[in-house]
Amino acid sequence: MRESDERPWGRYEVLEERPGFKVKVLEVKPGARLSLQRHTRREEHWVVVKGTADVVCGEREMKLNQGQHIHIPPETNHRLGNSSEHLLALVEVQLGDYLGEDDIVRIADDYHRIE
Repeated sequence: MRESDERPWGRYEVLEERPGFKVKVLEVKPGARLSLQRHTRREEHWVVVKGTADVVCGEREMKLNQGQHIHIPPETNHRLGNSSEHLLALVEVQLGDYLGEDDIVRIADDYHRIE
């Protein structure tokens, strides 16, 4: 059975996980966004497969449309959002020596999940 989880912003499903990499599909609800966060032990690659993503990566803010992608290096503050009225879907590839969900440092969060 594949790992999946509902979150306040939408949901994710793990498609594949092996040593050194994990592949997920993320679905972000209209008007929702994830935490402004960073990871210490992994990098991420996002490819938009449906909708338009609002992306913060370091000091840059941009919109990515279907078929566009971005690389998020380790230790880089980043955020993913969906300001549209339609579902956003993307494929996330994580690379690193540790890929656990606890490798998240939240800087700002709309859902009060900062410890």
